[in-house]
Amino acid sequence: MENLAKLDIKFLHGVGPKRAEILAQELGIRSYYDLLYYFPFRYIDRSKIHKINELRQLGENGEMPYLQLKGQFAAFAVNGEGVRRRLNALFYDGTGSIDVVWFNKVKIIQESLRTGTEYIIFGKPTIYNSRYSITHPEIDPYKPEMENQGLKGVYTITDKMRNRSFSTRTIQQLIQNLLNTLKGNRIDDPLPTDIIAKYRFLPLNEALTNIHTPASVQMLQRAQFRLKYDELFFLQLDLLRHSKFRSIKNGGHRFTRVGKYFNDFYNHVLPFPLTGAQKKVIKEIRADMGSGRQMNRLLQGDVGSGKTLVALMTMLLAIDNGFQACIMAPTEILARQHYETISRLASQVGVKVALLTGSTSKKNRDIILPGLLNGDIGITVGTHALIEDTVEFARLGMVVIDEQHRFGVAQRAKLWGKNTIPPHILVMTATPIPRTLAMTVYGDLDVSIIDELPPGRKPVQTILRYDNHRHEVYRFIGSQLKAGRQIYIVYPLIQENEKLDLRNLEEGYEIIKETFPDYRVCFVHGKMKPSEKEYQMQLFVTGKAQIMVATTVIEVGVNVPNATVMLIENAERFGLSQLHQLRGRVGRGADSSYCILMSNVKISGPTRHRLEVMTQTSDGFVIAEEDMRLRGPGDMEGTQQSGIAFNLHIADIAKDGQIIQAARNDAMRIIDDDPLLTSPQNARLARQLQFLFKRKQDWSRIS
Repeated sequence: MENLAKLDIKFLHGVGPKRAEILAQELGIRSYYDLLYYFPFRYIDRSKIHKINELRQLGENGEMPYLQLKGQFAAFAVNGEGVRRRLNALFYDGTGSIDVVWFNKVKIIQESLRTGTEYIIFGKPTIYNSRYSITHPEIDPYKPEMENQGLKGVYTITDKMRNRSFSTRTIQQLIQNLLNTLKGNRIDDPLPTDIIAKYRFLPLNEALTNIHTPASVQMLQRAQFRLKYDELFFLQLDLLRHSKFRSIKNGGHRFTRVGKYFNDFYNHVLPFPLTGAQKKVIKEIRADMGSGRQMNRLLQGDVGSGKTLVALMTMLLAIDNGFQACIMAPTEILARQHYETISRLASQVGVKVALLTGSTSKKNRDIILPGLLNGDIGITVGTHALIEDTVEFARLGMVVIDEQHRFGVAQRAKLWGKNTIPPHILVMTATPIPRTLAMTVYGDLDVSIIDELPPGRKPVQTILRYDNHRHEVYRFIGSQLKAGRQIYIVYPLIQENEKLDLRNLEEGYEIIKETFPDYRVCFVHGKMKPSEKEYQMQLFVTGKAQIMVATTVIEVGVNVPNATVMLIENAERFGLSQLHQLRGRVGRGADSSYCILMSNVKISGPTRHRLEVMTQTSDGFVIAEEDMRLRGPGDMEGTQQSGIAFNLHIADIAKDGQIIQAARNDAMRIIDDDPLLTSPQNARLARQLQFLFKRKQDWSRIS
């Protein structure tokens, strides 16, 4: 593979310097290897030539497929002028006729085609003026060998490439040239022979040939299975290798003592009994912290599941063992919320807690910084301010990162350097992550899940309503306001956008003020100055404002138990995971709470189904799985983070869960036997990893 990566694509027959430049700029294809691994996004069946009189039958069950016809052109006519100029032709095959239309390169096409000559045309028929027609078909003079061309790959190309005379056929031809060049040259297979035998994999040469030019549907499926496995196996091998290397290299503080702070808190301060899930997670964390290796654990849990309480008890374990702890949050609002909760609870067992953010005054900093340096402060809650060079700890042994996907890798890494021996790491997220995604994005972390809510919390009732029910919704909101409750109203846009027919925050703010004149309305959005945003937030938190009009900036970090209604305008514009996060802002008190999804009555069936999922379940993990299935992993909220190679060519995390699990199990077995891949039988694996991830930065010490 390394040799193919060194061969410049411009030297492949049919490319040359100009085409090479376009391939590099538009598709990132610079070498033979890049082109070989540029896979089709779908396949078309050219194994059969259809008759024109079959078209109506083929299209009666829905959308007409791409197909090929054999026949002759009866006549050509150029119609229109300038940009409206088009070439029309009548194509017939003895069973009927079909219209063919071209809007581009009219003169060239007209000069290249002849009446009375037999052609194969390939395209997708549509109905126009009660007749079938094909626009811009692929056309070839008929040859007997075209009778069965089998499956053909279709490749993604950009508009710029089309303007430079590139088509999917161009890519097909270049791929064929490459396969012809490689014929007879066996590609070194990096997979161990026992794995190849275990799954009866195609040899790598055959898999790559059949992914581009499948000999049959069965061979295509075998090629896809092999190449998906390869991709996921080496991703898992890389993640697990770094995790094992880190555990070998980075010894952790051994926290074996469960002392006064933890026991006093558990016995006398704990506000409510721990759920079974919380107890299980704390047990997993205690085992990590007592193992002598650095803990790197991801804690997942729905909004309100009690993650902060688990984090606090973990930090008390650090203090019992003579160390300090800190928790870093992405926003000042969330940091302040954590500080109020943690300081109220921890102070009851004598632990000193400090809040350090960008707005902390110099006077308070002059008290806090020495307190951290001399060990007087046990727990620090903060934002990015914690990673400043002036912030030094006496003995930092435990770091908690909340909503950690909002921090860059380099930012988080600065915290690790606050102690000679890296502290234990607990990263938390309230965005449920599907199991298959967790195995890839967070594959080098141990994962704990809190899948129970504390007793007494009522589930939020979620209702889908359309614009024609707006008055009914407003009447309901009015009844909640009269009962003394507070309301969130969320919009997808800040200002009106002529291209998007969406209710916007500025217009909505004025409408809400007019509709509910007896109540104070505040508003927040991401473009506000932090001080103004904080002021508006506090109006709502303190109850001085009864209605908050906002964008999604409130999805994390606002805790108002008196808020019982979340109205989300244009709910179809949000992903399921984001809707679930927003819904988590209500249902935090003892009163019944409601999430109203407002949408346009004309939304499509699939969109309606997506919103109905929200009304049917409050399980964040079920929602996350459905969101990934519908939108794909790239759209998942809170999963992208710098430093992780997550650019899959063929595997689909939403659909290939079984392959991911199999690849991870195989990779784990190899790493358990040979953690650093230094044995001779694993030399090819080590070389392949180095080749695949050589451009990836080494973040092996970072969660």
